[in-house]
Amino acid sequence: MKKPFLIGERLYLRPLELSDVDGDYPSWLNDPIVCAQNRHQTFPYTIEQAKAYIESVRGSQTDLVLAIVDKKMDLHIGNISLQAITLIHANAELAIIIGNTSYWGKGYGQEACSLMINHGFNALRLHRIYCYTSAANIAMQRICEACGMKKEGVQREAFYKHGRFYDVIEYAILAHEWGLKEKGGT
Repeated sequence: MKKPFLIGERLYLRPLELSDVDGDYPSWLNDPIVCAQNRHQTFPYTIEQAKAYIESVRGSQTDLVLAIVDKKMDLHIGNISLQAITLIHANAELAIIIGNTSYWGKGYGQEACSLMINHGFNALRLHRIYCYTSAANIAMQRICEACGMKKEGVQREAFYKHGRFYDVIEYAILAHEWGLKEKGGT
């Protein structure tokens, strides 16, 4: 187990490491299935770009990017981030990719998002965490809703993929709403 930062039931989150580019990580962003409903796979993603990205987020005060690792297998299965962290306004954008498709539909995305949201509210003292997702990305919408996020709006035809435009749905959760969720409220 490499230096866990946040630990859940079945997974842990840790900082990305340059050695991650030796695994499957760079290929996720070139995979048409993994990237079917996100903004990746528009241009080829190289190992050099992955290394540069990892270096760029190291020590960042505006982007917290972590590897999602299956504890049992000690396997890097995806990445999650709080990005565009704005301390003045106390908000950040949540983003996630589960690159290893054998982990899809098993709750790993929800567990990782819950860990990250909890960290955002309790350690970073954020007030609002938001997420944008394609209207066609039903799995991400389910994760947002399971984590207590509320649908706030729709950006009409703001995302282009597969030869057509899709609406983008914005979800968000406020710190006091997370507190209610954690206590079993609505």
